[in-house]
Amino acid sequence: MCQQVSPLLRLSSPFIILCSQSLSMSFSLSPSPSFPKFLMRALFVCLAWQTFSPDAQTVAHILGRTRTRTNGGGLLKSLTINCLRLDDSCVPLFLSPHLHDLNLLSCSLLSYRLLPSIGETCPNLRVLTLELVEQDSPEIFKCNLVRMLKGCLYLESFCLKIRGTGDASALQSIEFFLPKTLKILKLQPLLEQDGIHLINQLQVDRTFSETVDFGIISPLGPCVPLQCLSLVLDIISDDLIILITNSLPLLIELDLEDRPHQEPLLHNDLTNNGLQSLGSCHHLTSLSLIRSRRNHQVSFKRINDMGMFLLSEGCKGLESVRLCGFSKVSDAGFASILHSCQRLKKFEVRNALLLSDLAFHDLTGVPCSLVEVRLFSCSLLTCETVKKLACSSSLEVLDLHGCRSMADSCLRSISCLHRLTSLNLSGADVTDHGISILGQGSPPITHLCLRGCKRVTDEGLSLLLHSRTIGKSLSALDLGYMPRISDKAILTIAKVGIGITELSIRCCFYVTDSSMEVLAMKRRFQDGSKPLRRLDIYKCSGLSVNSIKSLKRPLFPGLHWLGIGHTRLTGKGNAILTEIFEERPWLTLCLDGCEMGCHDGWQFHIPEYRWS
Repeated sequence: MCQQVSPLLRLSSPFIILCSQSLSMSFSLSPSPSFPKFLMRALFVCLAWQTFSPDAQTVAHILGRTRTRTNGGGLLKSLTINCLRLDDSCVPLFLSPHLHDLNLLSCSLLSYRLLPSIGETCPNLRVLTLELVEQDSPEIFKCNLVRMLKGCLYLESFCLKIRGTGDASALQSIEFFLPKTLKILKLQPLLEQDGIHLINQLQVDRTFSETVDFGIISPLGPCVPLQCLSLVLDIISDDLIILITNSLPLLIELDLEDRPHQEPLLHNDLTNNGLQSLGSCHHLTSLSLIRSRRNHQVSFKRINDMGMFLLSEGCKGLESVRLCGFSKVSDAGFASILHSCQRLKKFEVRNALLLSDLAFHDLTGVPCSLVEVRLFSCSLLTCETVKKLACSSSLEVLDLHGCRSMADSCLRSISCLHRLTSLNLSGADVTDHGISILGQGSPPITHLCLRGCKRVTDEGLSLLLHSRTIGKSLSALDLGYMPRISDKAILTIAKVGIGITELSIRCCFYVTDSSMEVLAMKRRFQDGSKPLRRLDIYKCSGLSVNSIKSLKRPLFPGLHWLGIGHTRLTGKGNAILTEIFEERPWLTLCLDGCEMGCHDGWQFHIPEYRWS
């Protein structure tokens, strides 16, 4: 018998959103007789299933109720679904001509036949996001994609991501079929040459009205300028950047990531000239340039401080900057961004080998409106940087992942950040003393990552969770790869961490079956304690096969996702696991070692795990 909870409503004019956490627990959406009719109608304007992956039965039940109570579903305008467990037979359940906003995420089982169905059934779409897995041949994909785009003439935002082995030819020639109404375009993956052809066509479409008809006739007349462009390519070059800046001068957001398979050639790489050209995009407020090491250990070796000087002088209106792989840029280059872009709110730097405390030395002397700072794997940074960042009273997100020189003294500065809600100290050299200082402060932290903080023990975590602010505000906690965490810490979480709904304890070898037992009954320890929604116990070798009994109902109510890879719980022939699958069709079990939620790994999951 399903536990009933009142629907959680998020008021967002002009829509009211029914959140996925409510849907996962309440399959009978029958409000009381006194429930206002106008709220009942608004209840189904927007449905969002993002935090868990429903099965076909759940989708059919909820959307069936929606159509019954709203005259055929005509009020449902926006739909977001995690499709990890849905196949082609479910497509008719969620497609509707009334939809304006459709986001289908993690489509591991849906075939390319989904695409023409969208074009035929949803002609009024304004926003479309698709995360597909690579399959069939590129030609079959292109054929289905063209059929979809010919039916979606009003698209203003189109995001298409194809995950898989990395064949970037699937999106070749897509530029000939894109609607002329697009303001936002995000594509992954794409070859650089195809990206150049794409931009050339967008330029032609926005300059001349006498373009060749490629099968799409826009009833809206003149084209609208593209405002947001996001591409994942094989290489980012000067030719591509200069073409973008010349062709799309009204661009507001530019997000480029490349994943080279080898060291880029001198004539086909991004240099200072490319960065300088960005200055012609006078409306640019958000810039992201990422060189990923996913396929090869590479960086932007032809960009130095001068390139950053030119960028900061030409793009002073930037409010968000993300930079990764700029190995030749030093403190002076990064500091020029911080000092010139006085409206900067988000600043992210990854893998900057030369970035040190000096880049932030004079931060107190400039207007500081930073809200989000992320500094990944910048090994030269120390607590001095954190002390300078603490001058920004508006800071809400601080991510110091992989900055291993961070020590206890930085936590005293962090404890004074009264608006901080997210803190990542992964790999930091902090101790129980530093964690206790953090707990004595006033930041209302909801997301805390202590992964790899090897000197923090059960005692430090107890001091933190018993604090007056963080102990009550915390909702997501990562304790992965912490060798001094044991059952004692997990018991503290179950008893005191009333708001914690996401917990990662991967590779905590001293966690045993008793931890699973107390987490399974977390709600019983204290009134108002929230149940866990996501739990990662990957490589917790101290768990025995008997701990799987804790997953049986009514224990762990509301659990959406569980990572159990490389534990004794995954043994073949386990009848209890089969029973759990039948009891909890909306629970996602990950055996592949994915991070929380399988956001970057779902494409490799097998459709169904069987124990027989």
